[in-house]
Amino acid sequence: MKRPEPDGSANSPVSPAPPNSPTSPDPSTCPSPEPPAPSDTPTPPTPRVPLHLRLRRNRGRLLRRSLAALLVLVVTLCTAAVVAYRMTDIPEPHPETVTQSTVFVDDKGSYLGRRGPVDRQEVALSQVPRYVQDAVIAAENRTFRTDDGVSPRAIARAVLASLTGGERQGGSTITQQYVKNALLSPEQSLSRKAREALIAIKLDRTRSKDAILEGYLNTVYFGRGSAGIEAASRNYFGVGTRQLTVSQGAALASIVNIPSYYEKAGSDPEVTATLRARWVWVLDAMAASGSITAKQRADASFPAFRFYPPGTTEGQRQYMIDVAAQEAADRLGITEDQLARGGYTVHTTFDLSLQDATTEAVKNLKGGKSGKGSKGVTLHAAVVAIAPGDGAVRLLYGGSDYARQPFNDAVGGAVEAGTALNPFNKVRLSGPLGALRKTAAPTPLKLASAYAAVAAGGVYAAPYTVTKITRDGRQVYTAHPDTQRALDEKEVFMVDQQMLTAYKQAAPSIQAVPSTSADGSVPRTFFTAGAGGGITRRTVWSTGLDPQLALTVALFADRPGKKKNTTVPAQLPNDPPPTDSAAETAAEIWQLATTGAKKG
Repeated sequence: MKRPEPDGSANSPVSPAPPNSPTSPDPSTCPSPEPPAPSDTPTPPTPRVPLHLRLRRNRGRLLRRSLAALLVLVVTLCTAAVVAYRMTDIPEPHPETVTQSTVFVDDKGSYLGRRGPVDRQEVALSQVPRYVQDAVIAAENRTFRTDDGVSPRAIARAVLASLTGGERQGGSTITQQYVKNALLSPEQSLSRKAREALIAIKLDRTRSKDAILEGYLNTVYFGRGSAGIEAASRNYFGVGTRQLTVSQGAALASIVNIPSYYEKAGSDPEVTATLRARWVWVLDAMAASGSITAKQRADASFPAFRFYPPGTTEGQRQYMIDVAAQEAADRLGITEDQLARGGYTVHTTFDLSLQDATTEAVKNLKGGKSGKGSKGVTLHAAVVAIAPGDGAVRLLYGGSDYARQPFNDAVGGAVEAGTALNPFNKVRLSGPLGALRKTAAPTPLKLASAYAAVAAGGVYAAPYTVTKITRDGRQVYTAHPDTQRALDEKEVFMVDQQMLTAYKQAAPSIQAVPSTSADGSVPRTFFTAGAGGGITRRTVWSTGLDPQLALTVALFADRPGKKKNTTVPAQLPNDPPPTDSAAETAAEIWQLATTGAKKG
């Protein structure tokens, strides 16, 4: 049967034309279908899922995301901390924290004064009594021996204070305090605090606790200008660190908290009472931790402090320190500036108690107070006491006011001798005494050393003021008397007889003191002479001696010269006679020196 041909009608099946067929309709000519007509019935809204249901459904996913974010943050912070720790170096201490002063002490170890830009001397921890170390730990950082060098709580407080603008926060560990005081600047910022913590941790891991504590004790400020515990021990109690008692150690530890306030302890009743309460708190903590025994706690009494600020005799001591510093530097072969910054302890020959008593005695000198007199005349007094046969200078009074007159009359003052050298007229002078006759105006030190040779049976001893010098616990210099015979026995007898003759011929007021020495073995002679006579006295010398001591007091006066800042010799005041004043002052000082009846 034959298939019918398509007729092109709508009902006839038509094979689809190829896309490019000429019979294919053009889509662009086909009309677009019209959109459906809008319905008048509104579409109901999609119901909103409650928040708690959404959170419940997404809880697992949110938790996973939060944990991941936290983990990333922790890893980032830890990585940053590790990197910062490794990149942080422990800096060298600031120059001012390692600079030391040189301290001068008298023949008994009492503090005379210091030289140097800061009052600081380093001491090894072994020289700090254990109870003093424990007192500082009890006051400042009770977990010091076991902590990692930082206090997270203190750091958090500091961060909060910085962010909120609150008051500066304390409470740092001893390690952090050491880093802040000695290694970093005092700047208060979060970055510096962070660096402080990193260095403290590194310091704690790389150095022993003892090394950190030693550095801290040598740099922490205690008030009264004292940097470090050695200077504080001297300035508060007049002793070295080794000699501190339990009570004194606890007091110093209590001061570290607010040194600028507590430095007035002993002179301000309110400050003293406040410090006493803190001192009790520190001692109780030491007893509770076993650092001290119950008996030590019960026996502890609040210590007495040196008066602050210092008294008027402090400045007068600078005359002694000048002489000792020059001698010490010469013995060590260094400059005085190097000595001042070297951290030495210079042990001198001076008797501080006698020096202070002499200062008071000269203040009351008759014949016009020492210092400004009438008509612009200034009365000067110089006093020297030497140990015969040894040369140690026990007393050196060089002037009344170092601040006004730094020139030392006892060492550098050229005082007209007059008849003060007459007892040597009939003997031959050679060696160290050879130049004595050629000098019309010797210094009081030279004249005193000449008469000391007579007291020592003719043996001259070069005067010296330094017995030994120590540094870091080591002795670096020891003095040895430099002696030689200057007079034979006959010459000594002749000089002594001349002095006795002059003594017997003197006015009765000059003979007010006994004519024998304290032990009665050798006559003790007072010889008063000088330049000028009657009411025109220009200088007066009064000398006393025995085998234990040779003492010389010199009085002279000057007045302003015609040229600016110059002076010329002047006549001594005559009411009362200057010879009486000199002799009586010498007798008073002699008694102070030989009987121990110290005043002051």
